[in-house]
Amino acid sequence: MRFSALALAAASVLALTACETNDVWVDDGIVATPIAASFETDPMIGTGDRADDPAIWINPQDASKSLILGTNKDEGLHVYDLSGKETQFLDVGRLNNVDVRGNLAAASNDEFNATSLFTIDPDTGTVTHLRDVPTGKDEPYGICMGTLDDNPIVIPTYKDGLIQIWTLRGETAELSRSVQVGQFGPKQLEGCVVDDAAGLVFVGEEEHGIWRLDLRDPDSMPEIVDTIAAGNGLVADVEGLSLWVGEGTSGYLVASAQAADRYVIYDRAAPHAPRGVITITESEDGSVDAVSHTDGLDVSSAALPGFPRGVMIVQDDANPVSEIDQNFKVIDWAAVEAALGLEP
Repeated sequence: MRFSALALAAASVLALTACETNDVWVDDGIVATPIAASFETDPMIGTGDRADDPAIWINPQDASKSLILGTNKDEGLHVYDLSGKETQFLDVGRLNNVDVRGNLAAASNDEFNATSLFTIDPDTGTVTHLRDVPTGKDEPYGICMGTLDDNPIVIPTYKDGLIQIWTLRGETAELSRSVQVGQFGPKQLEGCVVDDAAGLVFVGEEEHGIWRLDLRDPDSMPEIVDTIAAGNGLVADVEGLSLWVGEGTSGYLVASAQAADRYVIYDRAAPHAPRGVITITESEDGSVDAVSHTDGLDVSSAALPGFPRGVMIVQDDANPVSEIDQNFKVIDWAAVEAALGLEP
C-alpha cells in the first residue's frame, strides 16, 4: 500500500483540538485497515490513565516462557505471561516507558527522576529491580534501549525535546551524550526505538513527527523521517515507536498516531517509506475489545507459540471504558503482513 492517493485525501483535514489529546477528533481522509486483536493482558484494576508502555522479553531458552512487561505510571511495573496473565508486580515508583535488551530492562521513573534497571532470570522468569540511575534531569518521559559498541545503552527522552544517551558498563552508567531532537512547538518527546544493526535511534516528537539520529557519529544531528503535516497518517500525539526487525536491513517501523486510534507502518530502511495504516478491532470471537488512544507499543519479530511471525503489543486506553482497568492488547504480526501486503 502506497500513499499517493492518501496524501491527496489528507489535504482536506477536519480536526477539533482541545487542551488534551483525549479530546481531539480526527477525520482526515486516511484509510486504515482493520486488524483483529488476538488476546489481551489482565487489566490494571483502577481508574485513571494508568497503563502506558509495553515491552516483550523473549526467553532465550524457551520462547513459550517469554514475558510482557507493562508500565503503570501511578505505581510500577506489571509482568504478564504469554496468555496475558499477570505473574508479578514491582512497586518501584511511577514508571512511564520500558524497553528490553537481552535479559536487561530499563524504565523511565519520573517519581525519582531516574532510569530504573531490572534483570530477568531465564530459568525462573523472575523480574528483579536492580537499581535506579539518577538522570540529573527532571521527569524522564520515554525510554528505549539499544546496543552500541557491544555495550547496552539507555536513551531517556524529555518533554523539552532533549534525549540523553547513557552507556552501561557493568555496574556503572555513563552519560555519553545529550542531543536536542525536538525542534517545533512544545518539543515534547516520548516514544523512541533503537535499530542496533543500523546504529540509529528513532524518536517521536508528539506534535510534529518522527526523527532519527545516527548513534555512531558523535557529531550527528537529528533528521526528519515523517511529519504530521505530510499526510501519511500521523497525528498528534505521535506516541509509541517500535521495530519489526527482519534479515539484513528489512523490517518495519511502527508508530502510534494516538488521537486517531491508528498505527502507521514504515519501511525500516531509509528512506522509511510509509507502507500502510492499521486500526485494531475486537477479536474475532468478541472476547477482546477494540483498541483506542494507544500510548506505548512494542513489536517483535521473534517466533512465539501461535505467532510464528511475531507480535505487536499496544496499550489500550479503554477496556472498554476510557481510563478504567486499562490493559495491553496483542496482535498477530502475520495479520499485519497479510492486511498491508508486506513482504514475509
